[in-house]
Amino acid sequence: MLRTIIGLWLILGISACSLFPSTADDPKNWDAERYYQEARAALKSEDFQTAIEYFEGLQTRYPFGTYAQQALLEIAYAYFRFDEPQLAISTANRFIKLHPRHEHVDYAYYLKGLANFYAGVGSIDDWFKQEVSDRDIEPYKQSFKDFRELIDKFPQSRYAEDARQRMIHLRNQLARNEYNTALFYQERKAYAASANRAKYILEHFQGSPYINGALDILAESYKALGLDGASQDTLKVKSLNPPPK
Repeated sequence: MLRTIIGLWLILGISACSLFPSTADDPKNWDAERYYQEARAALKSEDFQTAIEYFEGLQTRYPFGTYAQQALLEIAYAYFRFDEPQLAISTANRFIKLHPRHEHVDYAYYLKGLANFYAGVGSIDDWFKQEVSDRDIEPYKQSFKDFRELIDKFPQSRYAEDARQRMIHLRNQLARNEYNTALFYQERKAYAASANRAKYILEHFQGSPYINGALDILAESYKALGLDGASQDTLKVKSLNPPPK
């Protein structure tokens, strides 16, 4: 009889454990470190939604301390990887505002640049498949400003060199966009508009591969407008320029 009772209690105990999991696994009972480690594990496995939930839970329950500060930066990154660039940017801006002297604040500036770099496309993978003419060019302009701000504020940042390389790419893509627009106006004989676009390239995108093309458009536009002297001067300038690489 005693054995039967003991056996019954063991069975009930095992059943109870299966029905009511350990309170240690309930996020409500996690300390800040456990929240952070679980969120990081989700981030590593690319479960970005869960990572965001855990990081936000950490901030709600433990709003002070180094874990909460780092969690905010991790949330910005998770939003970026989750193809939510605007949420990534707003979170990075919040981090900068709250922790302007944080040792990793340079990454927040860098992340803003990255988020705008890929924004307006739909996903990071789609960015590599689209032509620049298919993209919203405004995020490109903002990304250039973001990277410029990073370099100006943190010239020795570990992210500065990558930011510089991205700025070169952005400059060339923006120049290409302006060049295609100038061609569009030129082909439609809107020479005043094509001349203005070409001059904009010359003023803002020195060093891009589209400088000589802009000079050609400007010279032809001047000639079509009856400004032969300005057209000849433009061609002289072009003759002094090295060919594009």
